Amino acid sequence: MAGLIITVLDKEYSVHRFKPEAEIPRNIIDTRFYSISKTDEELSIVCESDITISSNKVDAGWSCLKVLGPLDISLTGVLAGISTVLAEANISIFAISTYDTDYILVKTKDLTKGIKVLETAGYIIN
Repeated sequence: MAGLIITVLDKEYSVHRFKPEAEIPRNIIDTRFYSISKTDEELSIVCESDITISSNKVDAGWSCLKVLGPLDISLTGVLAGISTVLAEANISIFAISTYDTDYILVKTKDLTKGIKVLETAGYIIN
């Protein structure tokens, strides 16, 4: 999927883990970007790192790459292509997909390297 345009969101993000029965913190609701996933085993929230929430575990220091969309939901290989390029460069990701597009979180310390390898692979970083 080389040729796709990717933009870097301007905040740093944290990935929080809660017990599955935990309440969703209200202070994330008015922020520009957050993602909530719930399963029988956990509640995960990705939000801006400057938001204070009390979780069981937190992993901070993530930057967010957004694939500019909207993308057709039937389009295949978008996330696979990006994650393969980053994996080959030894860069871990945390992926979030929405109806319109994909978001790929990389550790902020790996952001410059991630941008370089994506550009080399033909992605356009905006």
